Amino acid sequence: MEDQLSRRELLKKTVAGVSTAALFHAARWPASPSAASESAVAPASAGPANASAVLPLTSTSEVFIPPQGRSFFKFSFDFPEPSVAFENLQFSFRVYTFENTYAPDASSMTAESAGDGVRVQSKGFVWAGDQQKAPGTLDVRITRNGSFVECQATAEMGQPIKSIAAILRGVPRGKVSVAGGNFFDPKDNELLFGYPFGGGSLFVAGGMDSPVLIIESREKEYFFLSTLLKEVRASRFYLQPGEKGYRVELIHEREGWAKANRIESPVWRVGRAESLEAAYRPHFEHVEKAFAIPNWESRADVPAWFREVALVISLHGMHWTGYIFNDFAKSLKTLEWVATQIPARQVLVFLPAWDGRYYWNYPIYKPDPRLGGEQGFRTLIDRGHGMGFHFMPMFGMNAANKLLPEFKNFADATTDQIDGDPFNLNWVDWDNDRHNEGNGGYMNLGVPSWRNWLSARIADAISNYHADAYFLDIAGGWENNTKADMHEGTRLLVEGLRKRLPGVLVCGEMPYDALMSFMPLFHVFSGGGYPPAMKKYVRAFEHLSQPAPGRGSSGVHESGFGHFNPKTLNLGKEQIPTITVVDDTFEKYRDVMTEIIEQAKQRVGQ
Repeated sequence: MEDQLSRRELLKKTVAGVSTAALFHAARWPASPSAASESAVAPASAGPANASAVLPLTSTSEVFIPPQGRSFFKFSFDFPEPSVAFENLQFSFRVYTFENTYAPDASSMTAESAGDGVRVQSKGFVWAGDQQKAPGTLDVRITRNGSFVECQATAEMGQPIKSIAAILRGVPRGKVSVAGGNFFDPKDNELLFGYPFGGGSLFVAGGMDSPVLIIESREKEYFFLSTLLKEVRASRFYLQPGEKGYRVELIHEREGWAKANRIESPVWRVGRAESLEAAYRPHFEHVEKAFAIPNWESRADVPAWFREVALVISLHGMHWTGYIFNDFAKSLKTLEWVATQIPARQVLVFLPAWDGRYYWNYPIYKPDPRLGGEQGFRTLIDRGHGMGFHFMPMFGMNAANKLLPEFKNFADATTDQIDGDPFNLNWVDWDNDRHNEGNGGYMNLGVPSWRNWLSARIADAISNYHADAYFLDIAGGWENNTKADMHEGTRLLVEGLRKRLPGVLVCGEMPYDALMSFMPLFHVFSGGGYPPAMKKYVRAFEHLSQPAPGRGSSGVHESGFGHFNPKTLNLGKEQIPTITVVDDTFEKYRDVMTEIIEQAKQRVGQ
């Protein structure tokens, strides 16, 4: 059984996500003989199949049973997967309702030529490992689209359908890159990735910032799997290894707030390419169009002052326990010194836990009296503005303390997952009793009560204290649920604040592709293996948990201590250089701060 990943572990996985780039030159399809030799399972078909080509495969065909590495939940018997061969691949399908799993009935399944592809139909389903039958229809079109093979499936049953999957064989093994992340060797481990924020489940091995995965089967030979979404929806990729190739499940989960007896999948696309650019670029060309993502150079939501920013100073306020790292007076003293080292107009001041006890006080968002109160906060920003600094306080986009009296104002906006089970923000042990706290509600911006509350709190802080930007914690935290679309709610929040507070910059923590259409700045750069996935559209600085100079404190963040490494901030990094300032940073490690500031100045050519 897989242990539930902590938010920090999930974040580490997510950082390996997303991507984009320049022009696309696709490799020819079908695969070369050398690549085809890597295909698994049944013999390849040179073209469209017919009814006689339905292959009697099962869930255990050509995969390691028992598993030889890390594994995930699976049936303990042979579940039928009648498959159709097309272009060196084999396709099968599953349908999931809210009470069981179904496969197409092989006895009623047909596969007939249709243009440049094949049409697969079934007039019934089987369940209980082919021991029972159920009425329903499956209609699938698999086509050759230029250099790609694309597949789209529709299913209908006499009950609500939760999700649908394409099961693909003939996928080569090799090093894997997820959504633009660095390649890694998975060995004989099974892999599970979800889009976005785990694809509707924290029990995935890692999150995907965009639903695309690349396998480097050998040098200059890339196999890609892509889901072409037009809306943000849960999408999961499961790779199960065998001796010669992967059995892959491409799972599309419908929106949890709209049940129906019919489901239509997005287009699933697979292909081969001779370069990483050719493998990734087609997916992000689709993403750009589907979500209207502008290029960085032409973004209208980036204020002119931010284009000059060379450094971020992260001034940590108060820990969850009430421990103070920097009050407002100490923060001002630090900034007065920073202004002697670099033009203040080139510095963004990030303020995590300016509102008192980190996460505990969410979502009151008022300057904490112990930090200096309203007057101290106003003085910090006013004097900082006088020197040229820009300020960005932090807000929790989907976090609220259920024990606060204010919670009753938006209690209807908590999150239930698609199956109806509660989804809480309960993955952090704040008090170190070695048990995660359970007071955090995971809130849904798609629900008006929560969106209106948070919008009012952000607008009040910006208007009263004249901050230049606002930060949305766990911005990438879309979760499929039974109430409303979190992505749409996030868009409405940001666009509403943009009209109310023109020129104010928005920054999100973790990204996913569709967020880049209305958020130009993020806390995590996740396209390390293919930087254009993010850098073509947005910018990022270092995470607030980045170890501070000295002992490596993560400040208000739950991760505790790490290892500070000055080389982490070298000139080759994609992120804007960032200094984490905790209780002892300014007094003891000013020399290290100076070194980082010099690197930041060199980075912009000063």
